[in-house]
Amino acid sequence: MLKIGLVVGREWSFPPAFIEEVNRRGEGVVAEYVKLGGTAMDQPTDYAVIIDRISHEVPYYRTYLKHAVLQGAVVVNNPFMWSADDKLFGASLATKLGIASPRTVALPNKEYIPGIKHDESLRNLVYPLDWQAIVDYVGLPCILKDAHGGGWRDVYICRTLEQLLEQYNSSGRLTMIVQEFIEWDHFVLCRVRPARGAADEV
Repeated sequence: MLKIGLVVGREWSFPPAFIEEVNRRGEGVVAEYVKLGGTAMDQPTDYAVIIDRISHEVPYYRTYLKHAVLQGAVVVNNPFMWSADDKLFGASLATKLGIASPRTVALPNKEYIPGIKHDESLRNLVYPLDWQAIVDYVGLPCILKDAHGGGWRDVYICRTLEQLLEQYNSSGRLTMIVQEFIEWDHFVLCRVRPARGAADEV
């Protein structure tokens, strides 16, 4: 019998509904929550497919999911892609493919780990940033958000340059992007199975 595993966070709508629907069908496939308590390097996976809803916030889960791929599971969303992806890359890729995407600017971090010396470690950075040029490019209002985040955390609508600077100055070590604000009539979130690639073929 094939198993589908779910790795989830605080979400209480999709996961139980998905598990109930899969198990109700009686098609030789069962769905359940993945249980993790330490992962050995030669530990096989019980799952043909794992659906990941939280590893962007829990590094151990991400480590386990890469191991699960090596053991033969297909993981959605692909944990190898997560490691290589960010919201600037996503916007740039969509634009290259001819898909409309909001104007996006990646920003240097406001703060850094101990040991980073501004006058030595950050010699490649232009300082201060040309905030007016950034706002001229993306427009106002704009969205400030974590380039690697999810779950609508650390997302701010900024209606003035002053609001943008205030939120940026409190962003700590997060790498932020500022993005054109799009007025929309309908919002659709699309889940796409990752294309088969090297990570899927392991």
